[in-house]
Amino acid sequence: MASAALLALAGTASADASLDAAKARIEKATARAGVWDGPTTGPKAQAGKTIIYVAGDLRNGGTEGVSRGVAEAAEAIGWELRVMDGHGDISARTAAMSQAIALKPDGIIVGGFDAIEQNAALAQVKEAGIPFVGWHATIEPGPDPATGMFANVNTRIADVAQTAADLAIVDSGGTAGVVIFGDSNYEMAIGKARMMETAIKEGCPGCEVLVLEDSPMTEASSRMPQLTTSLLQRFGDKWTYSLAVNDLYYDFMGPSLASAGKDGGDPPHNISAGDGSESAFQRIRSNQYQAATVPEPLHMQGWQLVDELNRAFAGEEWSGYVSDIHLVTPENIEFDGGPENVFDPDNGYRDAYRAIWGTTAS
Repeated sequence: MASAALLALAGTASADASLDAAKARIEKATARAGVWDGPTTGPKAQAGKTIIYVAGDLRNGGTEGVSRGVAEAAEAIGWELRVMDGHGDISARTAAMSQAIALKPDGIIVGGFDAIEQNAALAQVKEAGIPFVGWHATIEPGPDPATGMFANVNTRIADVAQTAADLAIVDSGGTAGVVIFGDSNYEMAIGKARMMETAIKEGCPGCEVLVLEDSPMTEASSRMPQLTTSLLQRFGDKWTYSLAVNDLYYDFMGPSLASAGKDGGDPPHNISAGDGSESAFQRIRSNQYQAATVPEPLHMQGWQLVDELNRAFAGEEWSGYVSDIHLVTPENIEFDGGPENVFDPDNGYRDAYRAIWGTTAS
């Protein structure tokens, strides 16, 4: 039988190996975005199309950022675009979907809400023969046979969750006390929260998940100030890191942390597993109550959504493209944040899509 000393040594070696693996993933995720690795072939622009972007909530930085990318791309390809806002409310999103269907567009983009929530409306879209694509509408990228969605566009959330957890593990030297924020109203969000919980529990023997808080993102402004105070009272200095499924939670934590005597760079160090909002970049840049975000390339994904619809109109398959994971910290934000405080890879994607569509820059 192995001695206690040998078992302890084996455990230490395993923990060291896990920490080294996390460090390697962080190094890759923080590297500067390189050349375009997306599609280079596809159908030419299908002329004269009208599309509608139904946004889950334009107050959400991710959903709003994608809308800007869609607007850019629609202009570049020569389509008419209309944007409808679901205002973070299920009934409002249902009304927006009904209005979009009634307008009989050529295509619809659903952005920033769970496709399952709007199954009935999407069934009507499918029945009407209107091609539709989604952003963060299902857990996995690509086509969704259950709803008839031509393609869902997002990074792989398991990788996003792992990257956020890796940073807490590495930055703490394997000793993080973690609070996780998720939202069970949104399958992707609560799934991502649970993935981060698993990554900490299984990948860091010296870390502790203090609690997974299920708190609606749409109520962050009213819930987070008091919840932050309660968590500080409950866990005190044991709470050293936060992992959240969206930057939105951190929009409303600062005043409560400041009232507790914590400076912007003090624990808990707040890390977001998406989407890379403008306010998140500002906090990271100024070292004010957010340490990092794993952003989506929001504008680039807006262009991809338009390209996927163009492929649907042309009767072709989806592009198969899934963008890589990236991590923004104070060390790389100067080249990743840009003047607009958004992760917009300088990899030539706009020219690549224009070349596929046969259009030119205005």
